[in-house]
Amino acid sequence: MITSRTNERIKAVRALQQHKERERTGLHLIEGDKLVFDAYASGAALETVFALEGANVPQGVETVTVSESVMEAIRTQPAPQGICAVGKTPSCACLDSYPSGLIVALDRLQDPGNLGTILRTADALGASGVLLSRDTTDPFSPKALRAAMGSTYHLPVWIGDLETELVRLLQTGYACICGHLGGSASLPPHGERTVLVVGNEGNGVSDAVARLCSLYRMPMKGRAESLNAAVFAALMMQKLLEN
Repeated sequence: MITSRTNERIKAVRALQQHKERERTGLHLIEGDKLVFDAYASGAALETVFALEGANVPQGVETVTVSESVMEAIRTQPAPQGICAVGKTPSCACLDSYPSGLIVALDRLQDPGNLGTILRTADALGASGVLLSRDTTDPFSPKALRAAMGSTYHLPVWIGDLETELVRLLQTGYACICGHLGGSASLPPHGERTVLVVGNEGNGVSDAVARLCSLYRMPMKGRAESLNAAVFAALMMQKLLEN
């Protein structure tokens, strides 16, 4: 059993709370029984599980028993968690050919809770995948993973230069639609190949991205000018997948 917070393995795990270390190592931290088992069942590559004595753990994965104090140091949330794991971050490289269906593209989204919620909603409603600009927050951060509730491992996530990928998608027959205060109140034409672009929480989509899209302003019956990014994405996904 590891009982020291200054143990080298524990220090390495704690470092994965930081984006630069996740990027450097290609590893990420998975917290809690549900997420660990969900990742395991989805085929994610788990390197090591860190568990309290007597905790239920996935079979066939190296398991290290740790004290309550060490587990408290590893996790990023105060709620009791019997296990945490270190997983290999899957490839998020963009594709030469994207699948048909609805692709959700995120332009510079910064809130990990919003990102995780969008991933979870995209999974639930049957989107084909989620495309992130390089300056969108990390989908494998602990907060984003918690908000996604396992959906990060259920559907493809691609990360790349958003303008470049949208141009390629347009060239292969996708309709690109984004929410924009200057857009039309009528939903633009779309079909089996559609990209929904959701912009930054404070500034919306960039001008360069907006120029590649059909702009849509969701009608508001109340006095609010806009919606939370995750709420807008959910309403739009349902609307586009129903039509």
